[in-house]
Amino acid sequence: MASMATHKSAVKRIRQNARRRRINGAWRTRVRTFVRAVESAIMAGDKAAASTAFKATEPELARGARLGVVHKNAMRRKLSRLSARIRLM
Repeated sequence: MASMATHKSAVKRIRQNARRRRINGAWRTRVRTFVRAVESAIMAGDKAAASTAFKATEPELARGARLGVVHKNAMRRKLSRLSARIRLM
């Protein structure tokens, strides 16, 4: 940890930021994995698999939005577009 901070509170803030960054990155990856599962099912043309994956993706995206990893409107837009693509299958 190469920080230039000299105040005790600044050193702590740097540690907290690094920890939050790792946690947020893990959540972002998790959310993207779930979304990717839906998109791959849609590409394969498997409506049943896409619907099942979508049902699993909804709470993950909502949790990501609640934690601040994904913006609330981005989450809603992503869910709306995925559900529209599934409906059109």
